[in-house]
Amino acid sequence: MEKIINNVVCTVCGCCCDDLEVKVKDGKIVEVKNACAVSLSKFQNYNGKERIVKPLIKENGEFKECDLKEAIEKASKILAEAKYPLIYGLSLTSTEAIGKAVELAEALGGVIDNTTSVCHGPSLIGVHDVGLVTCTLGEVKNRADLIIYWGSNPIFSHPRHLTRYTVFSRGKFRRERGERKLVVVDVRKTATAKLADIFIQVTPNQDYELISALRMAVKGEEIYLNEVAGVPTSKIEELADLMISCEFGILFFGLGLTMSLGKSRNIDAALSLVRDLNERTKFLIMPMRGHYNVTGANEVIAWQTGYPFAVDFSQGYPRYNPGETTTIELLTRGECDAALIVGSDPIAHFPVSAVKHLMKIPVITIDPHRSATTLISTVVIPTVITGIEAEGTVYRMDGVPLECKKLVEPPLGLKSDEEIINEILVNVKKLKE
Repeated sequence: MEKIINNVVCTVCGCCCDDLEVKVKDGKIVEVKNACAVSLSKFQNYNGKERIVKPLIKENGEFKECDLKEAIEKASKILAEAKYPLIYGLSLTSTEAIGKAVELAEALGGVIDNTTSVCHGPSLIGVHDVGLVTCTLGEVKNRADLIIYWGSNPIFSHPRHLTRYTVFSRGKFRRERGERKLVVVDVRKTATAKLADIFIQVTPNQDYELISALRMAVKGEEIYLNEVAGVPTSKIEELADLMISCEFGILFFGLGLTMSLGKSRNIDAALSLVRDLNERTKFLIMPMRGHYNVTGANEVIAWQTGYPFAVDFSQGYPRYNPGETTTIELLTRGECDAALIVGSDPIAHFPVSAVKHLMKIPVITIDPHRSATTLISTVVIPTVITGIEAEGTVYRMDGVPLECKKLVEPPLGLKSDEEIINEILVNVKKLKE
């Protein structure tokens, strides 16, 4: 039996492209159209050799297979007995699962955090400080005549971003490449920079100084230096003029801005620059979010707790203090005594100080694939894959919610993240009665 499924949402990066065409034959994905190379690899290899299909419990240093009920009961007992558990990840799952994870964190009196704390956390802190002037990607496609990528290389990180939403897209009012200007600001000449009309190479860790000089130029103030952050003053003034004279400008920024020296202060400056520009023209700003539902993790946690990430329930109410309640700091200080990791691999990406503590405490990992984190876990619970084997809601990087479709049947006996977290929640409430 063969069928074609249209308008499939891609669950790889924050672009969440919703125009994929997937051919399913005999219950398997055999062809995917409109997908980038990364997306194609995920859809064609979702059930590859790294897939986990049986729950695992570690006993005496060795994993043994068990049934799902036993794994969930063991995970529930570990979390219920913990004094200060951590729930982390949640950027590669559905918003429905994230909602259940918030309930679980509250029931446990623990901390819930998502991958924002190690990527665009400074962006959200900057938004708290200054506010955000933004739009949808559809508006960028149809209207933008100036696109700036700052500290981002979408050719590799978001392969279809340029063709679907910005310079190479065919919009209602901007139909050709010649009607748009592309500016790239980065510390090196990236693949994206090679396509730019203007490339500005900034000295590493001096983004704040460059943005501050741009703000001066936009306001008509004189810059008394020959160069700022390695960029000649004449080039800064040229960029400021270009930004003022555009009809609809957008600044996309990536981890090159959020994770360099200055962090949230860089974002404060960028947001303030856009605010200044709106006194002269129409200008917007948007973070280049990485995981397909990291925006959804922020949205769901924020509407349920009032805060977008790093939320602590240990006092019986939601508390938020990045740098204190964020995952790496909690682990480095050795405060958590159990961890539930959902769709993430912190062992492969966290600093050694945090990894050392994770290896000392019981870890439950909910993930469809093997990873460095599953190897050190006490309990491993495999799941179905959202957007391939299960439906679910996700949020695109611009905050637009999209519905993922179920394309194929999952391996026998597996459940969704939402179902598994809900069963753990039910068990934890019984154990804590």
